[in-house]
Amino acid sequence: MNTPDQAASPRFNGGHGFGTGPVFLASVSTILGAIMFLRFGYAVGHTGLLGALGIILLGHMVTVPTALAIAEIATNRRVEGGGEYFIISRSFGTTIGGAIGVSLYLSQAISVAFYMIAFGEAFSPLAPWLQESFGLVFDVRWVSIPATLALTILILSRGADLGVKALWVVAGVLGLSLAFFFLGTGTEVQQVPLFAGIEDADPFILVFAICFPAFTGMTAGVGLSGDLANPRKSIPLGIMSATLAGMVVYVALVLKLSTSATPETLADTSRLVMADIAVWGPIIPIGLACASLSSALGSILVAPRTLQAIGADGIIPTSRANAFVAEGIGATNEPRNATLITSAAALAFVTLGSVDLVAQVISMFFMVTYGALCAISFLEHFAARPSYRPSFRSKWWISLTGALMCLLIMFQMNPLYALASIAFMTGLYALIRYSRKDSSNDLAAIFSGVMTQATRVLQIKLQKTPPEDWRPSIIMVTPRTFDRSAPVQFLAWLCHRYGFGTYLHFVEGKLDRATFERTREMQKRMVQDIEEKKSAIYVDTMISPSFTSALAQSLQAPGVSGMENNSVLFEFSIHDPFSTVEQVVTGCRMAAVPRMNRLVLRHGDHYFGNRSHIHLWLTWHDYRNANLMIILAYVLLGHPDWRRAEIKIFAAFPYSQVGAESAKLVAMIQDGRLPITYKNVEVIPTDDDVDFGKLVAVRSEEADLVVLGFTEARLNEKGGELFQRHPQLKDVLFVSSEEEIYIE
Repeated sequence: MNTPDQAASPRFNGGHGFGTGPVFLASVSTILGAIMFLRFGYAVGHTGLLGALGIILLGHMVTVPTALAIAEIATNRRVEGGGEYFIISRSFGTTIGGAIGVSLYLSQAISVAFYMIAFGEAFSPLAPWLQESFGLVFDVRWVSIPATLALTILILSRGADLGVKALWVVAGVLGLSLAFFFLGTGTEVQQVPLFAGIEDADPFILVFAICFPAFTGMTAGVGLSGDLANPRKSIPLGIMSATLAGMVVYVALVLKLSTSATPETLADTSRLVMADIAVWGPIIPIGLACASLSSALGSILVAPRTLQAIGADGIIPTSRANAFVAEGIGATNEPRNATLITSAAALAFVTLGSVDLVAQVISMFFMVTYGALCAISFLEHFAARPSYRPSFRSKWWISLTGALMCLLIMFQMNPLYALASIAFMTGLYALIRYSRKDSSNDLAAIFSGVMTQATRVLQIKLQKTPPEDWRPSIIMVTPRTFDRSAPVQFLAWLCHRYGFGTYLHFVEGKLDRATFERTREMQKRMVQDIEEKKSAIYVDTMISPSFTSALAQSLQAPGVSGMENNSVLFEFSIHDPFSTVEQVVTGCRMAAVPRMNRLVLRHGDHYFGNRSHIHLWLTWHDYRNANLMIILAYVLLGHPDWRRAEIKIFAAFPYSQVGAESAKLVAMIQDGRLPITYKNVEVIPTDDDVDFGKLVAVRSEEADLVVLGFTEARLNEKGGELFQRHPQLKDVLFVSSEEEIYIE
């Protein structure tokens, strides 16, 4: 989805016009990097052969869905500078994209430090010589800090072009070192146990957290998106081939390690066990140095471009900071300022000097990013938006699996870090949304497509298989929306939880452009009012030459919810002229044609009082309305505004029927599990000579809502006077049931 603030963001110009090769090399040289040389022997030694294979499988259950998701999203739209950040922000919106993008940038910047620390460890074979010759205890920071500074100067002076050329050299050395390793036999040929490693081994999830950054390198090439000639082709092909190649190498690596050294030797992180196994040992630290340097090179190429894209979208709260990091140098738009910031952040983490600690931090940040990417792909599949037309498609269940695996693994690795990451992301989102006054609600925008698709499917399903249990699906048409609030509120109460309400504001006139535009403004106002009242009904407008024609159209319209409308609600105020009441009578007669239940609300100045007492009057004249009246009263109790209310039933029957009808009424209440106590049921013996109006007035004059039934015959006989009976009562709902409704 494209939001206005996205459309206005600057585009990246320039670039080097690279092909697929740099994407593959940047990705595969990062995948087969420092972790492979430094910690996969440790992984096999602590978790056993199957445990190490399980780490590879689990890691790729995250990275393969992510790679597929990136490939899919990248082929749907033009991918510019910013790599993963661009993909996320143009799919989720710049507010959410900014929050994830900042986390992504931090993971990339910290990765520079991680790889430079690993580069320093490549010189650890010199430690004995330094100790013996000069009495110095080797510290990796002696190498990693100067090397980080040198790398920064190299990138600032020569740019990405030199970095990509260096990848070819690094890939060659990396391939040579792996070949020498696989050709070696080792000095302690022994099969590592399948299910366990050394005694007192580290927990599996800790080993996984340390090793997981090895698999994250597949996105390194995505960061070159702004420098690619054809991102839609190069990104999917480059990252998928790098991911598959890395997976094959890691499986072969684990099998080789498990048969070439003892678990104790493999678990010793102070030695480069791969050097002991290789045909020529020195090639391994050389390969480690080259792999670490290439990975650091890839990260320091990608991270500044992510930060540059963030600044170009105005994500940072201050415009001056945005302009500073977004500034590019030369025709290729080299992010010099963003590179300086990235180098400073990397140096801060280099001073920690611990590969394992930095690896765990990186893992958490990457999990957040990868989970978001997989979620994007899943939501796009589910939303089925016509604008989403990728030339490469993953499967929705693969993306969903990736997103769930990221969330699960985050909490398995470190629940505290996981909660902190989520809190950090939430805080970033709130800060960006607050600072960007023109930003839209990206969260709502994301799920609008999903809700549209879900609604479409459910509506079709409901039409094919309507629910067996009766529930209110009520439509209301009235021209008196803006001078009274009781009707729309009453409809919202009836449809709060158990049903669905459609409220149509009638506008008399012809359907022309001016009238239509005026009704759109009315509809927006109605939606806002409904939202402020926290009511859950659907509101719209209806333009028609007369109320009668508007009602005729509405009664034949399909239900918005997917259910057919089964009831219609009319209303009038005690202050309205009699012509309004006659209009209601006409509407009731029309609603009888499609056999819709008819509800007529007569309201005044009481506004339902304290909403504490609902009185139902059942008589022998209209007993067929009893079930609908009782269910509607029960539905009202489901709304918080009526939660303290009690229902009282008054049943007026002829003397000869009192016994039988009383037993029937009590059985219905008991079998129907209705919240009505027996003390609130009063059966009144009566006949035609009794003044029914007086009976009602004496018992229900103070009730907040009185529900009375009516029949078609009485409506034809009395007309509008029928709804003006019992003037002593406050708010009254007249009910006529056209359906056979059962209370079981």
